[in-house]
Amino acid sequence: MTKPRIIFLHGNDTTHWSLSWAGWFKEELDKLGFDTFFETMPDSIFARAEYWLPFIEEHIEANENDVIVGWSSGAVAAMRYAETNHILGSVLISPTYTDLGDDIEAESGYFDEPWKWGNIKAHQRKIALITGDNDPFIPQEEFDHIAKQLQPERIKISRGGHFVEQEVFPQLIEYIRTNYA
Repeated sequence: MTKPRIIFLHGNDTTHWSLSWAGWFKEELDKLGFDTFFETMPDSIFARAEYWLPFIEEHIEANENDVIVGWSSGAVAAMRYAETNHILGSVLISPTYTDLGDDIEAESGYFDEPWKWGNIKAHQRKIALITGDNDPFIPQEEFDHIAKQLQPERIKISRGGHFVEQEVFPQLIEYIRTNYA
């Protein structure tokens, strides 16, 4: 079996994709022989759908041979992308399905339309949901709702927070290794 390309979508308020554990993650994927896409997304501070979704489709050209690993706003973008596009799978790290009453999230455009949960599931083979049990930004109810809708493989990490402080992310690389290597 050919290994899929791993596409990393960072979260908002980011000036470079390699912040936190992402640089380590790319190195680990390289060691495993994966093709990867790691770039700072356009409009990286606000992560607006009007820029990100066309970029994923037209620049990255994500398709049925790719796994999207989305973190925070990147996970929201991965879900929205999968509503209308086929991908091999996704790993959703600390996603949300509402704007949480946050102005920047509300302006992102991801929460303007109802979610097409059935399409998200039907357009990919595997979905994983990785969350911290103490995320300071996203309530656990958000994760529970997403899990109920998508029935992903769920990985809840004790004291994971929003995965901002970590320099390494062994649970993520283990999931990729087990499911796609």
